[in-house]
Amino acid sequence: MYYLLFGFLYLLSLLPLRVLYLLSDVAYVVVYYLLGYRKAVVHHNLTIAFPQKTEAEKTRIAKQFYKNFCDTFIETVKFISASPRFFKRHLAGKYEAIESLYPTGRPVQIHLGHNFNWELANLGVPPRISYNTLAVYLPLKNKLFNRLFRYIRSRGGTHLVASTNFTKDFDPFRNTQYMISLLADQNPAHPGNAYWIPFFGRPTPFLRGPEKAARRNDLPVVFCHFTKKKRGYYEGYTELAALHVRDLPPGELTKRYAAYLERVMTEHPEMWLWSHRRWKWEWKPEYGKILV
Repeated sequence: MYYLLFGFLYLLSLLPLRVLYLLSDVAYVVVYYLLGYRKAVVHHNLTIAFPQKTEAEKTRIAKQFYKNFCDTFIETVKFISASPRFFKRHLAGKYEAIESLYPTGRPVQIHLGHNFNWELANLGVPPRISYNTLAVYLPLKNKLFNRLFRYIRSRGGTHLVASTNFTKDFDPFRNTQYMISLLADQNPAHPGNAYWIPFFGRPTPFLRGPEKAARRNDLPVVFCHFTKKKRGYYEGYTELAALHVRDLPPGELTKRYAAYLERVMTEHPEMWLWSHRRWKWEWKPEYGKILV
């Protein structure tokens, strides 16, 4: 079954991107207008983040988000057969904050968000930097698609580390100079095991794991996000967050990340995954103090 799926998508990926975008346009109409996929979640999130915006403004952001959402899936299909030259041409970037750390001999940890097109990062960034690149991912429940995405995500030289099998997958790289990337904007499994931080004016739980890992391994941390120059063409940006996380108070790195994420989401709201239920938890006193 996997080879049938792979073969079909591989042949589809051979089509020019301009043709594939016609499929994305159709998918947008189906997803937004016919299915209304998570429209209530998207509207709820936008209302929390941008209460000052009019309904028309929020609708415009939502529509652009759905277009980017559909483009991301179509572009990911293209990645199945795309060449290294394609990845280089479609992802420019400013990675000085990462490369400047390489002469220190230390590994580095990257914090990203669900910012379009994060799948391209696994393919376009590794050839541009000196580090051995690792990416932590949550395996998909569907084994066929999990295998397919593992193939796609590793094509650029990224080594995948499953969050469910972290110790075994990470161990071969433990003593190397690696760069490990984390999607750090995911919801914690339990709100009591989180840093609670004001985010768009509302107490919001953030994973403790990324900061704990950086503190435990004394890793410098760099924040990263992407913008869309035009359809299919992206640019990456990096910003040094901390050289020595151990010198910071607990929670400070995560506070910096929350502030960074809020800034880039405000500047480019159409680029974030608004269908992600970021505010599904309400703060309660038993969850601990809110870090301000």
